Amino acid sequence: MRLFLAISSFVSAVIATSRTTAPSGAITVGSGGTYSTIQAAIDSLSTTSTSAQSLFILAGTYTEQVTIPARAAALTIYGYTTDTSSYTSNVVTIQHSSSLASGAADDEATGTVINLAENTNFYNINIKNTYGEGSQAIALAAYNTQQGYYGVGLYGYQDTLLAETGNQVYGKCYIEGAVDFIFGQHARIWIDSSDIRVYAGGGAITANGRSSSSDVSYYVINKSSVDTSSGSTAGTGTVYLGRPWTEYARVCFQNTVLGAIINGAGWEVWSSSEPNTADVAFQEYGNTGTGASGTRASFSTELSSAISISTILGSSYTSWVDTTYLA
Repeated sequence: MRLFLAISSFVSAVIATSRTTAPSGAITVGSGGTYSTIQAAIDSLSTTSTSAQSLFILAGTYTEQVTIPARAAALTIYGYTTDTSSYTSNVVTIQHSSSLASGAADDEATGTVINLAENTNFYNINIKNTYGEGSQAIALAAYNTQQGYYGVGLYGYQDTLLAETGNQVYGKCYIEGAVDFIFGQHARIWIDSSDIRVYAGGGAITANGRSSSSDVSYYVINKSSVDTSSGSTAGTGTVYLGRPWTEYARVCFQNTVLGAIINGAGWEVWSSSEPNTADVAFQEYGNTGTGASGTRASFSTELSSAISISTILGSSYTSWVDTTYLA
């Protein structure tokens, strides 16, 4: 344990730098920048050029809905920060209020950021859907592969993060919600060294919708922590690690600190009339904290070893993942 803590501290020290000026070649957004809105800056970029492109967003709150279309080039979006090492010093926020109840055409359309592009990276940006309780309201809809989110804060209530397709990584991030707030159908995602925070009890953190036994979808939460958010009403034992949107749901929490809010059963059925548990893979390994104890649901599994990131994202993951944000 002491060795792990020392290594973690070293990694944090390596990347704990400021980013207060635009990287070379980046288009600037905000007061004094080239564009006043993020969407305008996105729209200015060629979708057919293969040369890498980047945006630098100056400190501020941007109240807008942002859609990143499919594109040929890699795109990196940086947020102004005095400390790149995590989300804790973020001063760039993209916020939007939309939900199915408020008239959005579908769940995806509620997203504050809808990312349809392959090979994109976000650094030190908060993304919030401010609608609140009562309906599906996505902060981030992630719809392509080789997407990386580093030091990013995701805030919502229900359906905060839609991880739908492709390979995705979330490193040193903050993910907040109350109901099914990490969900999707076909993506393989690796959440690492991140803080997952629950705003209210009575729900599940994950709702994986893997469509069949051959679907690649897999959610792994690695070396992270689960607890209450600021102002949370979640009580002891009122939150579940996941429930199966479909019967082939596949989720693993490993080497993660689970707070007392986690119910002793760990996992719950989708509903009493449609349990969806016959073919699920709800897994844990090496978790600690009060919430790691209890008699787990019969349809869950304790693994004999941790899952490797290469198993989820492939052996070439280092070619696109910023590994300084991994434990």
